[in-house]
Amino acid sequence: MSSNSAELSRECVAEFIGTYILVFFGVGSVHAAVLTGAQAGLWQVAVVWGVAISLAIYAVGAVSGAHINPAITAAFAVFRGFPLKKVPAYVTAQLAGAFAGAATLYGLFRGLILRFETARGVVRGEAGSQLSGMIFGEYFPNPAMIGVDPAALAAVTHFQAVMGEAVGTAFLAFFVFACTDTRNASRPFGTFFAPFIGLSVSIIISIIAPLTQAGLNPARDFGPRLFAFLAGWGRIAIPGPRAGFLTVYILAPVAGALIGAALYRGLIRPAATPADNA
Repeated sequence: MSSNSAELSRECVAEFIGTYILVFFGVGSVHAAVLTGAQAGLWQVAVVWGVAISLAIYAVGAVSGAHINPAITAAFAVFRGFPLKKVPAYVTAQLAGAFAGAATLYGLFRGLILRFETARGVVRGEAGSQLSGMIFGEYFPNPAMIGVDPAALAAVTHFQAVMGEAVGTAFLAFFVFACTDTRNASRPFGTFFAPFIGLSVSIIISIIAPLTQAGLNPARDFGPRLFAFLAGWGRIAIPGPRAGFLTVYILAPVAGALIGAALYRGLIRPAATPADNA
């Protein structure tokens, strides 16, 4: 194996582990909240997500840069010179890590999922089973907060869901670029950018989650969604009851990340005060 292949393999293992951490604790907090009421409100779930992302960055960032999100990988490839030839490998590792995290959570929570479905008369794979499926993939509007009846579904249109995911991910990419730009003298010192990136996810979740559950990450959505499809949710997982998972949870975050990164690079970075070591 060449040194370049070995390096890419290490980076992919790091991306797998980082995304696994993100999904285990982030999606795990959704499991705990929906199935047991363990989290008291949206902000507690959002904070768990933020801490999980911060720790994932600290854990694997020195090896792979801790993209842990295909949308961020795309933004880095377009605006930060990340090698295009590495993008497919990174995205594959991220999806695999997300799938493995979902499988682990299912193994741990399977009994509680069955108990939840029995208590609420949810038939997995049938209409309305997004009430349990939402602990893996995501739906618009948020089933736990808004509901799954026709009136609830009408409250958030497909266009609004696309815009929510795009705007949320645009903010995320904007903050990632701002916090990690060596030209930006006001960026967090050293590696202290990690908690701020985590907190940026938390505040975005607190606004966007009622609309779409705030995916902001195609791997975070599709990896667990694919697992749910295989675990019995079927068409409720893919393509979903409103058939919008591709546009809302994959394409919109990628587009949003590119827009957010472009705004930072085009409007803010040229006017930023360079740091001494930039």
